Amino acid sequence: MANRNHHKTMVLSDIHLGSKNSKISELLSFLKYNTCDMLILNGDIIDGWKLRNGTKWKKKYTRFFRVLLKMVEKRKTEVVYVRGNHDDFLDHIIPFIYADFWVVRTHIHYSKGKRYLVLHGDVFDPVSNNLRWLTKLGIANYSFSLWINKIYNYFRTHIGLPHFSLSHTIQKHELKGKEHIFNYERELVKLARKKNCDGVICGHIHCPAIKQYEDVTYMNSGDWVDSMSALVEDYKGNWEIVNYSEEK
Repeated sequence: MANRNHHKTMVLSDIHLGSKNSKISELLSFLKYNTCDMLILNGDIIDGWKLRNGTKWKKKYTRFFRVLLKMVEKRKTEVVYVRGNHDDFLDHIIPFIYADFWVVRTHIHYSKGKRYLVLHGDVFDPVSNNLRWLTKLGIANYSFSLWINKIYNYFRTHIGLPHFSLSHTIQKHELKGKEHIFNYERELVKLARKKNCDGVICGHIHCPAIKQYEDVTYMNSGDWVDSMSALVEDYKGNWEIVNYSEEK
């Protein structure tokens, strides 16, 4: 990663600070070489569920927020923090605005005459909303797949191969997983239409994507526990997914 890339907008989600699977070191490295005019943190940045269960706060997490403050103060970056389900403790302060740092439930992003609805997306996940015990079981299975993936990628790295997401591959090819993703995307697109928006930007399901559903663009920024991805927008209004492994 030698050259600095500057973007009009950058979207990060599902960093899960507090989870042992959070790729915070990689994210800090990514932010050294990727700057922006506006940074949207689209939910589950802090994993309050893990912290409530006794996980300790690390110095790297504090360093991340220092980087954010530096972006606001020195680079004049606007930072919008959208609340997710794992950082639901933010409900106590929403809406919060300090200088160019906002904490909100949802956000409307304007670009080149288009309106994008920005929200984490957990509201359209019936499992996480109604069956929290099942959500925890799913998290346990997901954590196990990440552990297997970590070992697999260790050997891939040593033979010069790029990072590979085993959990995403399983999710996209397993029938129930494909159905869940499709239903999730469809509900968010319906909401965007209802809000008279041209697109929707979300996170939550840890599957980076840019798709067109007729008149509505669906975008998901992915996560920083597995895919290490971000959504970025240039000054012409074009969006793309950038993966950390591709930035090395």
